[in-house]
Amino acid sequence: MLTLIIFFGLLFLGFPVALTLMMGTIILITANDLYALLNTLPMNFYGALEKNGLLAIPMFMLVGEVMNRAGLTQRLISAANVLVGGFRGGLAYVNLLTNAMAAAILGSAIAQIAVMSKVMIPQMHERGYNKGFAAAITACGGLMIIYGVIAYQPIAALFVAGVLPGLLMFFAFSLVVFIIGLFSPLPKENWQPWKESAPKLISGLAPGMIPVVIIVGISSGVMTPTESGAAASFIALIFGLFIYRTIRFSEIPSILQSVALSTAVITSLIAAASAFGWVLSFEGAPDRLVEAIVSVTTSPLVFLLCINVIVFILGMFLETISVMIIIVPVLLPAVQGMNINLIHFGVIMSLGIVVGLITPPVGPGLYVAMVQAKVSLKEIFYWTVPFLLALIGVMVIVNVFPVFSLWLPASYGLM
Repeated sequence: MLTLIIFFGLLFLGFPVALTLMMGTIILITANDLYALLNTLPMNFYGALEKNGLLAIPMFMLVGEVMNRAGLTQRLISAANVLVGGFRGGLAYVNLLTNAMAAAILGSAIAQIAVMSKVMIPQMHERGYNKGFAAAITACGGLMIIYGVIAYQPIAALFVAGVLPGLLMFFAFSLVVFIIGLFSPLPKENWQPWKESAPKLISGLAPGMIPVVIIVGISSGVMTPTESGAAASFIALIFGLFIYRTIRFSEIPSILQSVALSTAVITSLIAAASAFGWVLSFEGAPDRLVEAIVSVTTSPLVFLLCINVIVFILGMFLETISVMIIIVPVLLPAVQGMNINLIHFGVIMSLGIVVGLITPPVGPGLYVAMVQAKVSLKEIFYWTVPFLLALIGVMVIVNVFPVFSLWLPASYGLM
């Protein structure tokens, strides 16, 4: 109990998550007289980083950083605008479509919201969209690499497993935009003549091949996730340096520095969480968790719904990757005890975190978009409610029907 009080107290005070986890680990050891574990704690901490799968993290972060610096994300938006911009509320669909493409590249939901907020909210406001609506749809617009590393699950299967739930989410949000457009006068743009739209479409489709390389390369087994990230980074650099000439060689050191700092933060979180989970496992916490949940229900579905609530609450206070790193090692034994497919569990985890990410009182994704749009929390949450309800609906559907997350991986022989 003391550990939990200090742990959440430090989080609410704004202490770094990695430092909080390490302090929680030491307090847990001392409070339970497990001093013998202190000798092997450093080995466990550094041992958590000796996994080849972790090499994929900086690779994917490099892809996102290069695409942002080179303006390739902006070209994706222009291409999406050609495809759906002529519908009523067309730029809202463009926002969703571009977010869907960016989800295959950026390794953090917060990073994705931050990037898309800078690009989409000003454009939507200039073209007559309510700022709160623009911020809400941008915040509602996640990679599963971190889950794959922690849970020791095949990352290729996790990538493919997220496709159908992702499409379901995209269509659910599109339906919300359509319904809002029926009752609210969303702006409508004229379809552009082919002579004007063709160059924009061609210019945007080329960078759009980057997420295709990632998904196809991994799902087909031709490349490992690390190799696909490296290939995608190389392609993005070629576009930025030689084809569009939007970045210079002199910018590469600053790009690498940014990626290195972000990677250091994430890997320190992984190491600290691994040590924390190791001590909890030594104390038998996962076993007690299984016993507590089993005493309430023996239904895997009810168990998953309970996990949804836990992840949802944590997602309101912590960034996506932090939640994944903290909760997965603790819950894995319970999940295995319930005979729940770990790939399906990874998808459920991701959906639950995204729901918490855009829910007050602290939903960090909501605040990122709110600050960028310069709107009040009340205004952005007003427009977020219908998207939040749609997202919860998608989450329930995927919980009840595991086929949405398991059919594609099984079809590709990845399970």
